[in-house]
Amino acid sequence: MGSVHISKKAHAVIVPYPTQGHITPAFTLAKLLHSHGFHITFVNTDFNHHRLLRSQGAAALAGLPDFNFESIPDGLPPSDLSATQDIPALCTSIHNNFLFPPFLELLEKLKSGTPPVTQIISDALMSFCVDAGKKHGIPVTGFWTASACGLMGYLHFQALIQRGITPFKDESYLKNGYLETGVDWIPGMKNIRLKDLPSFFRTTNPNEILFNFLDTSSRRLAEAKAIIINTFDDLERPVLDALSASLLIPAPLPPIYTIGPINLLSRRLSEISPLKSNGANLWKEDAGCIEWLDGRNPRSVVLVNFGSITVMSRGHLVEFAWGLANSGYDILWVIRGDLVKGESAMLPPEFVEETKGRALMASWCAQEEVLAHPAVGVFLTHAGWNSILESFSAGVPVICWPFFAEQHTNCRYAEAEWGVGMEIDGDVKREEVEVLIRKAMEEEEEGKEMKKRAMEWKQSAVTAIQKGGSSFANFERVVKEVLL
Repeated sequence: MGSVHISKKAHAVIVPYPTQGHITPAFTLAKLLHSHGFHITFVNTDFNHHRLLRSQGAAALAGLPDFNFESIPDGLPPSDLSATQDIPALCTSIHNNFLFPPFLELLEKLKSGTPPVTQIISDALMSFCVDAGKKHGIPVTGFWTASACGLMGYLHFQALIQRGITPFKDESYLKNGYLETGVDWIPGMKNIRLKDLPSFFRTTNPNEILFNFLDTSSRRLAEAKAIIINTFDDLERPVLDALSASLLIPAPLPPIYTIGPINLLSRRLSEISPLKSNGANLWKEDAGCIEWLDGRNPRSVVLVNFGSITVMSRGHLVEFAWGLANSGYDILWVIRGDLVKGESAMLPPEFVEETKGRALMASWCAQEEVLAHPAVGVFLTHAGWNSILESFSAGVPVICWPFFAEQHTNCRYAEAEWGVGMEIDGDVKREEVEVLIRKAMEEEEEGKEMKKRAMEWKQSAVTAIQKGGSSFANFERVVKEVLL
């Protein structure tokens, strides 16, 4: 990247959607751009700014002369700093409260600063940034932090309405087999069913908040100067080709630049960055995870982490626990305090006794580092996109229990297209958990093939971020062609 030279300091304002899964890649992109000469302003909500101060320490947010942190109010009542905010309420507030006055006032202040703002990089879900950019004459680049196949699904939400698929006539459609219906009319996507599309269309309510929020946000990407996607070409080529061709999409999309896995690209290009060690985890990481893994045999540990938003019933927690225990393998389980709906995530004492000496429970972890540890054999995950890409980066197969949104799409692709995953039924049972873990971990045909495919995708991801690779080249192009 030494060929990129910024003669006049470019100033990018980066605005993530205010949850962990979006802040992580946005912060990684911010560090990447900073390491290549950009002045950065990173904009969190007040709520998440305070969470980062708690988890990372004041020094982590002190910034540098050319990397500053700002925050704006989210318009929501106070809530637990150790838990993610209510997502529908957050989306409603983003739509109603973020543009005026908070973001416009911040932009006005930054515009008159030194150096002046030259670019807004907006999470696609923060589409009010498009309006702010138009008002102030600042170009806006959209950052899609999820999968390209997920984006294609959202861009066809209007088609689901036009075909009479959603809203459902009644809730029986959720359980009567209707969701198994095949979908063969979305360009670039094959072997998918209704159940594999982003989950927000599963509603009887035509005014469903998340359906309409994601529908609007994804379509407004057409108004951006360009779109950056955290994926790599070999992984999602058919969908990326269809997106670039704007086949059957309501409006043509601007140029698309794939720069993923962004976690690997950042590791490749930001080695000497003064911000290299700065993190964006909203929960304090348990430093003991790596030390515990160091004492385990290669490929002997099942890593379990359902991300920052997934919640489950007490019954499902117990089923997971006994499925893990009965598999006989070592367990590293990341359990947030708010994982169980309406109560604390307490594991049965009998499970704790049964797994004594072979299980570690953590409230949060440095997941990328944990996945890269040779002791980890399989990853039981919600199939969030960061988790999927981090598992590819480490060559670790996945067992997926998708919770919502495009996690269902990611899960289907991991199993049916990429050959690295298996899906657990939504109404999880311990017997299924045990069987799938054994299949993935044991050196039988299915487990060996998943591991082989995972290692092939790891090599493909590494190739993409090396000099001459697609993501490396696209990052250089996005800097030169879009952001300068």
